[in-house]
Amino acid sequence: MLDGLALLGQSYLSFLNPASLMYGLGGAFLGILVGCMPGLSATLCIALLTTLTIKMAPNDAILILICAYVGTLYGGSRSAILLNIPGTAANAASCADGYALALQGQAGRAIGIATSGAFTGTLFGVLCLAAFTPALAEIALSFGAFEFFWLALFGVAMSGSIVGEDPIKGWIMGCLGLLVAQIGQEGLYAYDRFTWGWDELSGGIALIPALIGAFGFAEVLSTLSDPVERSLVQMRDSILPRFKEVFQYWRTVIRSGVIGVVTGILPGIGEDSGAWMSYAAAKAVSPEKEKFGKGSIDGLMAAETGDMSAIPGGIIPALALGIPGSAPAAVLMAAMIIHGIQPGPMLMIKTPQFVYDVVAMTTMATFSILLFGLFGVRPLLHVLRIRRTVLMPIIFVLCTVGSFAIASRLFDVYCMVVIGIGAFFLKRRGYEMAPFVLGLVLGELLDKSLRRGLVLSDGSLEPFFTRPICAILAAVTVITMLMYVPAINQRLTRAWRVTMGWLSFNRKSSA
Repeated sequence: MLDGLALLGQSYLSFLNPASLMYGLGGAFLGILVGCMPGLSATLCIALLTTLTIKMAPNDAILILICAYVGTLYGGSRSAILLNIPGTAANAASCADGYALALQGQAGRAIGIATSGAFTGTLFGVLCLAAFTPALAEIALSFGAFEFFWLALFGVAMSGSIVGEDPIKGWIMGCLGLLVAQIGQEGLYAYDRFTWGWDELSGGIALIPALIGAFGFAEVLSTLSDPVERSLVQMRDSILPRFKEVFQYWRTVIRSGVIGVVTGILPGIGEDSGAWMSYAAAKAVSPEKEKFGKGSIDGLMAAETGDMSAIPGGIIPALALGIPGSAPAAVLMAAMIIHGIQPGPMLMIKTPQFVYDVVAMTTMATFSILLFGLFGVRPLLHVLRIRRTVLMPIIFVLCTVGSFAIASRLFDVYCMVVIGIGAFFLKRRGYEMAPFVLGLVLGELLDKSLRRGLVLSDGSLEPFFTRPICAILAAVTVITMLMYVPAINQRLTRAWRVTMGWLSFNRKSSA
């Protein structure tokens, strides 16, 4: 424990220099700008910045990406409150109460509450990141190829079952991501798969162009297909939150922080689910349920705390297991790999200092959004007045340059365009891109783990089911998928109610 504290202290001291402070503040500021613009996302921001920071030192590049990640999700609350349009999907839960407060002439107060919730939520997540990542990595050291196969499959199953309204569509997209990940030379014997004689496909579909296409170019097409402009609510009151008002909701902060971290850790759930689950939990226990959706401070605080605490939560499994908790965390993990850092159980063995460096980076991002959130709000609001017809062509140019810059291959630009067009039409049919991204990121791990496991077992599938951890992960994966079969779900729900009724009856009888 003392060694961990020493490494953490060393990480904090290493970032107390003008260059690191400039990178951190610049990344957070750029992230807030992107978050303020409806239609853009944290995934797009990180993907584009990865291409721009490719030549930088690894720690400086990752610092910019993490600060931009946190800043983007925080900046999305601006358009949610003032335009009733969430800047990112994670800010959708803030629209109802944030915009309602703005219409009541309390836009500044709503932004202050959102800033307080974002700051406390991210700070709570940072504490969990520092505490749980080394412990989880130590447990993961006992994992082998068999366990990692089920872990990757569980990640795809979770993303498909929770993201979107139709689990079948989610699983289809997850499987599509797995299939796309198999294109190119396989990892053990370099045998071409699904290349159809195209030499360009031998290297596979590059991750960054695919992500830029799925989240960047597809968003450009979606935004331009619906160019409806919203009027901006004027902000006349004070932005600075009242300490008494913030402290009044400390239970909401802790509850939403826990929910956000847990939803962040579970693969594929993401920050938007953390916000909605926190909002629902706050409404369930609130004595003023009728205010929710009409300007509830409690609801806005819960939503912003839940989505922001999910950011460090999503980084925990990415560092400790090599399994990203959300789509932005997947791109962040890809950036780490590009910079020569391999997330996973061996990270704490080979480069334990980097884990604590990430904790320090996320802390810097947390205080950066507090600084810009309290003292830079009014200048940043000018970004919301930029017309989409001006902004989207610029984003498209950045998508093109970013896709080309990774390997200087025009083929990557073609992949970005094709995947972006496909994602645009799939999203219009209700297919979400997050399961596709998880499948794409986890595809290589699943493939290699399956093949290595079969080599170790001489082609036998038995160890995939008989090893203790494998059996648990397999059972959880199967149960997760069965929960979305209507008949089974109804029976389980009925059994749960009967059990709860029986326990309640026994307590009353004993009393």
